[in-house]
Amino acid sequence: MRNTIEMVMGAVVLIIAGAFLWLALSITSFQHGESITVEAVFGKIGDLKTGDDVRISGIAIGRVTDTRLDPDVFEARVVMAIDPTYAIPDDSVVRVSSTSLLGGSHIDIVPGISMDVIAESHVFYNTLDPVNLTDMIGKAIFTDGNSGQ
Repeated sequence: MRNTIEMVMGAVVLIIAGAFLWLALSITSFQHGESITVEAVFGKIGDLKTGDDVRISGIAIGRVTDTRLDPDVFEARVVMAIDPTYAIPDDSVVRVSSTSLLGGSHIDIVPGISMDVIAESHVFYNTLDPVNLTDMIGKAIFTDGNSGQ
């Protein structure tokens, strides 16, 4: 009797785990199929890491595949795999954005107006570094209203 209950409970746990896996895969809009590899150059990237989303208008269109420091100029380089079905203008702005107040980051692409689109190995130089909330709070607290007088 006890073995039967343990088997049933084990099966229930496996079914629930499978349901969560299916849900996670169905929610993710970017599939790891064909993609183009592009880079973006930043002064700093905050807590951005490999595997974070690349988004346009909140929709995931790719993933961060690598982050590294350029040893010559000490700039952060972010390598991304992007779905090639999206014709992203080459003058687009790329920024590191916070996913939520609890943490996490993603790359946000703000499309430009150029008729030329990105291709394999494109490098974005028009980038915005992440805003550090702690620095902003510190400036607000320790800056008096009479600055400049």
